[in-house]
Amino acid sequence: MASNTELFERASRVIPGGVNSPVRAFRAVGGTPRFIARGEGAYIYDAEGKRYVDYIGSWGPMILGHGHPAVLEAVTKAAAEGFSFGAPTEREIELAEEILKLVPSMDQVRLVSSGTEATMSAIRLARGATGRAKFIKFEGCYHGHTDALLVKAGSGLATFGHPTSAGVTPGAAADTVVLEYNNVEQLEAAFAQYGDQLACVIVEPIAGNMNFVRASLPFMSALRRLCTAHGALLVLDEVMTGFRVALGGAQAHYARLIPGFAPDISVFGKVIGGGMPLAAFGARREVMQHLAPLGGVYQAGTLSGNPVATACGLATLREIQKPGFFEALSAKTCQLIDGLSAVAAENGVPFSADSEGGMFGFFLMPELPQNYATVMTTDKTRFNSFFHAMLDAGVYLAPALYEAGFVSAAHSQADIDATLAAARTALR
Repeated sequence: MASNTELFERASRVIPGGVNSPVRAFRAVGGTPRFIARGEGAYIYDAEGKRYVDYIGSWGPMILGHGHPAVLEAVTKAAAEGFSFGAPTEREIELAEEILKLVPSMDQVRLVSSGTEATMSAIRLARGATGRAKFIKFEGCYHGHTDALLVKAGSGLATFGHPTSAGVTPGAAADTVVLEYNNVEQLEAAFAQYGDQLACVIVEPIAGNMNFVRASLPFMSALRRLCTAHGALLVLDEVMTGFRVALGGAQAHYARLIPGFAPDISVFGKVIGGGMPLAAFGARREVMQHLAPLGGVYQAGTLSGNPVATACGLATLREIQKPGFFEALSAKTCQLIDGLSAVAAENGVPFSADSEGGMFGFFLMPELPQNYATVMTTDKTRFNSFFHAMLDAGVYLAPALYEAGFVSAAHSQADIDATLAAARTALR
């Protein structure tokens, strides 16, 4: 049996950084990444056979836990029928119908293979539908690794963004306006300056890549009002929050609190694929009609609507619609973060936490941050120490300060209790 260290050394010889997605490398927290051999329910097991209570859940998709019987049965049956056809299947229709039934802001949906592909396509669709080029994003919101989205805020109010990755040219970011999350004043100023040039605003309703930072009600209300007034489309990136924080996504949560709230374009991923590579974007019919083959906005994908992925996603969506599912998931998540808050208070550690549905985040600071700049002031050294102490105790949290966590239906009371017991030592 190869150790995690041996596997990492081997991987580093053939894969850049030894990983196929940067956060997995443990660079933010130090140490050796765990190579996972299998998952079962609320647990994952590394190459050395150690078991961990899993609060990553493949970064969100595993809302039912690993290896749920109904999902496993659906995937096994689909795989036996064929891995991929490059032609339409009935299951694509069924999954689209299931998503649309639960998200009333959309009339049609296009299936793709990744969240990055979905957000990229949504922005292209917004540009094609409006005939405009510029768009707004917010610092700290991650929408995939498309060139125009890998940008940070400029130096002044409502300035264009600067590339944050080598290989992204200034020209690729030239039409991207980057603002501070939850800053209504900046948003008003940006629309005053660029309103008639903006194709869309793209935003995470709960940002999950600066840990867990939710959009305030005034901010979301302003987004909807300004987009409507200036003819821009509001794109809600629910790759992470969709069917994870509520059955209808975060937009269902905000629609209950803001009369008339609805996005123009929605982007989904993670849970709708149940752990398989699958994502989607959708909108009202008049917007979606701009997509090829009906309109001039081109988008295509060989593996889009893959029959095994759609089987996995469809089985997952049907399970989470069972009565009481989200109430139980939310209660479990609240118990976890309330318990962590109490443990931190016992140890005199500055701590704040928040959750919605099965998604949560915590910060080693006394108040919840509202934007990326504040998130960056949290105690990184203490977090890294906490992370490794929890890992040693068999609790697998995100290996980075700036990532949200996830609870699944498979987590038990014993798992929550064990997590809090580990935290009592780790937060000393």
